Amino acid sequence: MDIGLVLQTDPPARLLVERMRRAEAAGFSHGWTFDSCVLWQEPFVIYSQILSQTQHLTVGPMVTNPSTRTWEVTASLFATLNEMFGNRTVCGIGRGDSAMRVAGRRPATLARLGEAMHVIKELAEGRSAVLDGTEVHLPWVQDSRLPIWMGAYGPKALALTGRQADGFILQLADPYLTEYMVKAVRRAAAEAGRDPASVTVCVAAPAYVTADDSPAALAHAREQCRWFGGMVGNHVADLVRHYGEHSDLVPDALTAYIKDRHGYDYAHHGRAGNPDTQFVPDEIVDRFCVIGPPALHREKLAHLRDLGVDQFAVYAMHDAIESTIDAYGSEVIGRL
Repeated sequence: MDIGLVLQTDPPARLLVERMRRAEAAGFSHGWTFDSCVLWQEPFVIYSQILSQTQHLTVGPMVTNPSTRTWEVTASLFATLNEMFGNRTVCGIGRGDSAMRVAGRRPATLARLGEAMHVIKELAEGRSAVLDGTEVHLPWVQDSRLPIWMGAYGPKALALTGRQADGFILQLADPYLTEYMVKAVRRAAAEAGRDPASVTVCVAAPAYVTADDSPAALAHAREQCRWFGGMVGNHVADLVRHYGEHSDLVPDALTAYIKDRHGYDYAHHGRAGNPDTQFVPDEIVDRFCVIGPPALHREKLAHLRDLGVDQFAVYAMHDAIESTIDAYGSEVIGRL
């Protein structure tokens, strides 16, 4: 199982680059960032610095979207990085949550997302694609490869992932839901005539390594990671609005916990101490995240690996970023 690191592009950017260098030295395979240019700094500028100061790390957004940049711009960004540093990029993409809503716009439809994934991949890999009725080609692209990994929760998004994407990003580490959603993606891939095993599975969630499993240590870790249940809750709320509170198409294990959710302020998005996430119970933090001493991390990640997960991406948005990177390097990576 690969291990990735996910950071926000908070200033100063040099600190993020240093942390990515630290992660590569610790054995991490991927360096991911959020992509929400109002809330944080522009990630593609920073990717160039990360790639220039590492040797093997693959970088990409978790996740970009089809709307804040035109598709030829997104394709050109990735292809340029690939030309400069080798094929060390991956395009995580979704409908757009914070990047769109913080600017007063709606996330993209799945139809638009599917079209964008096709066009971005074709252009970034040097092939022609039709863009707004015009055939477009980036003539300077040579030997570029761009895997497209799609973030999804709902049944239609999971089906689109299986039909089209190179990889599946699931932003939660609950084994039951992971198994449920991986099966849905692979079923859709098989129905589309694809090899289900060809779809890479990446689970992304906060990981907080504690010195022991004492109540005080676990309580602190939960408070540092509770924001994640609120972030996931944004997507879950969309599913509930679309499918209803109890639907055969969306498991209650995903939706039930948002019953006491009351709005969301993106000013606190992705940050420990987010006041809009107090509705998230401890049980959800424990299910969706990976917290506790290293042995508990190894145990949960081994379970996820056995369910078909190829990469676990560590969300490090808490007060122990460096120590988590170091603990994964010494106690988790290589010991799964």
